[in-house]
Amino acid sequence: MFKQLTELIANLLFLARDTRENKEALTQLRRETHELAGAVEKLSFEVQRMSDCERLEREKLVLQLENTLLRIERRLPPGKSSK
Repeated sequence: MFKQLTELIANLLFLARDTRENKEALTQLRRETHELAGAVEKLSFEVQRMSDCERLEREKLVLQLENTLLRIERRLPPGKSSK
């Protein structure tokens, strides 16, 4: 009887210890998850910013190309009429 009571108390102490360790582990996991979510959000903003910068750069290049084509067209002599 005394042995069973001792085993029961030991099991309760181990369960209490395990529960405490699990709570601490969960707290740590929540903290890490929160930090990871923040890092993902920052990366998302950075990717969006880079995408916007690249889009603006492409638009700028298209405008430069159009500008160059317009300059070239002005230098060409007028075409001969087919009449």
